[in-house]
Amino acid sequence: MLVLSRKETQRIRLGDSIVITVVRLSGDKVRLGIEAPREMLVLRDELQPHSRTATQSREQTATEQTATEQTATEQTATEQTATVEVQLEAAGTAA
Repeated sequence: MLVLSRKETQRIRLGDSIVITVVRLSGDKVRLGIEAPREMLVLRDELQPHSRTATQSREQTATEQTATEQTATEQTATEQTATVEVQLEAAGTAA
């Protein structure tokens, strides 16, 4: 493990696309800023990692549910229209 000392506003570069900046020092805490490509997952160690695929899958499922609900609503509206038309025809015949 490489251990470095940095002061506020100083940076550490990892490769060509990652920059870590010491934003603020306050008592026993260090506030870091991390610049990384969007496709790179940056996560605190105590959090559970999740994949972008799982997130995309949840978003796709939500989109599919919305589409299904919209189709069901449209189908119900069509059925209601057909029922009203049948009732109107029956009323016209009965008169």
